[in-house]
Amino acid sequence: MSQGMCPRVSPLVVPLLLLLSAGELCLGSPSCQEVRTAFQLRQIGPLKWVPDVPGTDEELQVCQHRGPTCCTRKMEESYQVAVRRETLQTIQSYSFELKFLLVGHATSFQDAFQSLLHFAQNHTSSLFESAYRALAREATAPVKELFTDLSLYILGSDDTVEGAVQRFYDNLFPLVYNRLVNPGIGTMRQEYAECLRMTRQDVNPFGSHPKSLVQELSRSFKAGRTLSKALNMGVEVINATEHAAFTRECGRALVRMHYCSHCQGLTLIKPCVGYCLNVMRGCLPGLAELDQPWWDYISNLEELTNAMAGAHDLELALLGIRNQVNDAILYTQLNGPRLTAIVDKVCGQPAERVVHPSPETMPPPGSTPAPKPPIEAQLGRLSKKRSSLPLKSSKNDKPRSLKKISRDFVSYMQRYKTFYSALAELLCEGELVRDSSTCWSGEDVVESYTNRVVGNGLQAQKLNPEVKVRGLDPVLTQVKERLQRFNQEMLGKVEGQSDRVGTWEPGSGDASGDCDDEDGCQGSGEGDLKEDNIIAKNADRWKNELFTKDPPRGKERGFDTTQQTTTTSRPLFILKGGSSMLRPSLLLLLLLLLPLS
Repeated sequence: MSQGMCPRVSPLVVPLLLLLSAGELCLGSPSCQEVRTAFQLRQIGPLKWVPDVPGTDEELQVCQHRGPTCCTRKMEESYQVAVRRETLQTIQSYSFELKFLLVGHATSFQDAFQSLLHFAQNHTSSLFESAYRALAREATAPVKELFTDLSLYILGSDDTVEGAVQRFYDNLFPLVYNRLVNPGIGTMRQEYAECLRMTRQDVNPFGSHPKSLVQELSRSFKAGRTLSKALNMGVEVINATEHAAFTRECGRALVRMHYCSHCQGLTLIKPCVGYCLNVMRGCLPGLAELDQPWWDYISNLEELTNAMAGAHDLELALLGIRNQVNDAILYTQLNGPRLTAIVDKVCGQPAERVVHPSPETMPPPGSTPAPKPPIEAQLGRLSKKRSSLPLKSSKNDKPRSLKKISRDFVSYMQRYKTFYSALAELLCEGELVRDSSTCWSGEDVVESYTNRVVGNGLQAQKLNPEVKVRGLDPVLTQVKERLQRFNQEMLGKVEGQSDRVGTWEPGSGDASGDCDDEDGCQGSGEGDLKEDNIIAKNADRWKNELFTKDPPRGKERGFDTTQQTTTTSRPLFILKGGSSMLRPSLLLLLLLLLPLS
């Protein structure tokens, strides 16, 4: 054979060589490349943990396989961390819209409520600017404080609607008495104004109107406060759902369902539907136990919304504050003479009565003042003033309806009544599970899953063939108990508001709850002020509290009795504990019992 010439090959050998070369190209050597790709794309762990070719690892505890495997012990540990993270992310993706509804509606409710409060505050302030201009400047602070207290009550403060209303009328009484009932007083001393504030509920200058306002506001505000708490409770439940803890048995079952097929190079196979349901229901028994309380929670939200839209309409109650305040002021003006007589006995007479007439009301020189019209004429004039007051401002200024916000919210929430009972099915739908001719059973590729498929809840998991369930997540158990208790409280508040708050009827007395017709709070239906009856009910209790051992000397910070100089001196009393302010109820009894000179 000469140099550069190829060796002669037998014609029979060529086809055999071509066949062997084709076999090597088609079959190739076993590889774990697809497993490495999936491991990298899902960011499960470092690629160095994935072998290049299948091998054996006797340390595997979950994905044990008789033949060669592409998994190692470190990969298995990384799979357990990844599968927990991925399952929680999937749960969060399904609960995101539900949480968005709760948080979004809570924000919308607060925004609408604050806008409505601002609207109602301006609406009430306009009463003083239009009908009682003498009070307009000084009444700004009490009105603002009232609506601030109501806002804090909705947000969950410990204050009450009754407390806010009573403070408002306590602060309003000195202004009305000084500017409307006795405008000739001039500048009122601080001690005298404080006496009026302290004696307001005993003197009862506004009749039954404070209690009527408490009644109207309490019904609606309790419903609004309960709704605010309910939204926060819903968010708390969803947060617990998104951070559910998985047991060790659950983590192993999830790895077996999602990643043990990868160890055999089967990265595209999906779990069987029945197999997935068993695993998910075994991993989430605590969430399934929330099903009934959550159903009740949504139902109670619907009832609460109906309550706010019906008898407990928050918007109407807020807009009605103006009319209630106006009626209370008119009542005080109509009973001015009797009120003045009582106040003079309780707080004494002011230091001076200096009239400061305005230029518009100052009579011309040489003219004689017109006689004061009779009470019937005053009543007619005040009634006309009341009828001339608008109920509310333009509709274009009205904020978005709380009723509409709540109804839209409940209509959306109805879709999530079965969220917790259907959560396992949601996790097993879509891309996770494909209903194809073959599926993964946890050990091998099969045509169908033959084991029993269990239901939801803790009791059903006793027969679960895939996950051993020994108990519930303590955090979810606590959330369930809190939700159940809240449902009971919410249901009671919705059903019992009219029973607890609405038992009062017009004409039953003032808001203190200790005043009836015999106390002189209401009178014969017109709310006549009866000074003799104001203290009758509590006279026996007061008798032993009249005097203290050491009366003060001279003028004190409380009340100055030297203004009423008489031949028979009146002792000045101090409260126990060293305070020099007089107890109004005790002073009232004393002044009525001691002889006047």
